[in-house]
Amino acid sequence: MGLAFTKHALERMAKRQLQRHWVEEVGQNPSRVEPDPVDAALEHRLAPVTEPEGRVLRVIVSKGQPTRVITAHLDRKLKGQL
Repeated sequence: MGLAFTKHALERMAKRQLQRHWVEEVGQNPSRVEPDPVDAALEHRLAPVTEPEGRVLRVIVSKGQPTRVITAHLDRKLKGQL
């Protein structure tokens, strides 16, 4: 099952210098999944990435099919916790 990327997600990934393979890996194989606190149709998928410096990448996706990546960012608060 592949991931579809919204225009917003691609723009944010470029701005934040997040490599597509990091986002795909976390989106498909998260270490932890959390519900979105505002929108029940979304979920947050989290996992550490080896670059940069073992930080945690948070990928927000839609629960429906196809699974769409809404946005992604490095979560500073969770560094070293997953």
